[in-house]
Amino acid sequence: MKKSLFFLFFFISASVLKAQNLDTASLNATFSKVKKEKAPDKRSVHFVLSYKKDTAIIESSSEEALKAFNMQFKAANNPKIKKILLPDANLKGKIYGVANLSVANNRLNPAHSAELVTQILMGTPVEVLKKQSGFFYVRTPEGYLSWVDGAAIKDMTLEELQAWKAAEKIIISADYGHVYSEPNKESARVSDLVSGNILKNIGESGTFIKVEFPDKRMGYVEKNKTESYKNWLSKGLPNAGNILNSANKFIGVPYLWGGTSIKGMDCSGFTKTAFFLNGIILPRDASQQVLVGTPVEVITANNFDVVKAVKNLLPGDLLFFAGSKKPGSLEGRVTHVAIYMGDGKMIQSAGMVKISSLYPNDPTYDTAVSNIVSAKRVLNNVGKPEITKVENHGWYK
Repeated sequence: MKKSLFFLFFFISASVLKAQNLDTASLNATFSKVKKEKAPDKRSVHFVLSYKKDTAIIESSSEEALKAFNMQFKAANNPKIKKILLPDANLKGKIYGVANLSVANNRLNPAHSAELVTQILMGTPVEVLKKQSGFFYVRTPEGYLSWVDGAAIKDMTLEELQAWKAAEKIIISADYGHVYSEPNKESARVSDLVSGNILKNIGESGTFIKVEFPDKRMGYVEKNKTESYKNWLSKGLPNAGNILNSANKFIGVPYLWGGTSIKGMDCSGFTKTAFFLNGIILPRDASQQVLVGTPVEVITANNFDVVKAVKNLLPGDLLFFAGSKKPGSLEGRVTHVAIYMGDGKMIQSAGMVKISSLYPNDPTYDTAVSNIVSAKRVLNNVGKPEITKVENHGWYK
């Protein structure tokens, strides 16, 4: 009898284990299908499948993607499938943060040796999704996902972020500046500053303003390098002149892959920052910026038409280039962006921020002009998806 019960128990246990074994081929196929449907751009949606021993781990920043997986995979309730929705519960409510350095470097992976993919300026609010190896995995206001060193942001609860947003602040209007330990330029420096940095305003001290960093450090900044954050935030919509004035201030700044500040910027970091300094948040990369705004006709027979472009473009419009474009074809991933200035001129970050001509007979002509595949108008689309006025963004508001 005992022997029979033993074999019955062994049979049932083996059947349960067999039933719980993962069909990894089906799981991988379903995951790939859902990823393509619900998380096609890893820069904006985190949806990752990994395996640890005999367990599949699906981690995502998108509840919608996880729900889609549950619906499409028949064995989604298998105990060997662990699903994690970010933000990570281990953060214990500190799921927000504010950039704490003049320019924080955001990387593809949680390591200083990893590729620089973007930067955030001091005072930029972020959503914190998880922490690993001393780095925070964050989402920026434009929805860009990346890893940033733990010292570069001050992690906060929702209540702490609300308090930061409600406080009186200043924004740095000068190209460069410093925070000093005392209200004089001979005192020890606390930090450097760049245009677009945001700090809490504690009060005036002669020709200085006492400021507080997100991590509660204190210091003094020259008043003439600042502007009231409240006044800056409440300005009306910028015009092309405002955008180009900001863009021109960056002439000569070196190209830096992933850069978004006057210390160095890539092509889309340049356009993004020129618009941000005028209160507009654009998507981060050129291949994302090309998806928003109103199309402007600049193409004839699948080739860039300079006559048509100069006729139809307005200053402030964005021009998009495909690096692998072939003559007579519009195929190829968008890899570059420039701002149209008017009169057949554009300003771009290519080697450095510079002004180039669309006309082949002009000394400043850039041969890359032949790779233009699209143009978009964004200034008349503020308020539409992914073209957001800073004052209307929930993390700043």
